[in-house]
Amino acid sequence: MMEKNVEISILSQIYKNTLTQKQFEILDEYYNNDYSLSEIAENHNITRQAVRDNIKSGENKLYDLENKLGIMKKMKEQEKIVKDVISKLDNLPLQDKTELEKIKTELKNLI
Repeated sequence: MMEKNVEISILSQIYKNTLTQKQFEILDEYYNNDYSLSEIAENHNITRQAVRDNIKSGENKLYDLENKLGIMKKMKEQEKIVKDVISKLDNLPLQDKTELEKIKTELKNLI
């Protein structure tokens, strides 16, 4: 299972437009910039409890959207497929290695 900080960071990027600007900023400061609740409260001129409430409501919204839409799950599945294809390409006895490298580069750009 993915670490919660990484998971929330990815989900907040995927579903950024569904969060309020303030929710996104607070989640970003907390999960990506490692700010404390006190630092965030001071930055936004709100209480620590308001910061905590914003974090919890933002997390709940992100998890709810992911449960309904599954975009991050689909991205992980696609990444796994691309890595599997690259692995298989590495094991093919092809004459034209240049073409193989081009294909692998294009696949890597997808993830």
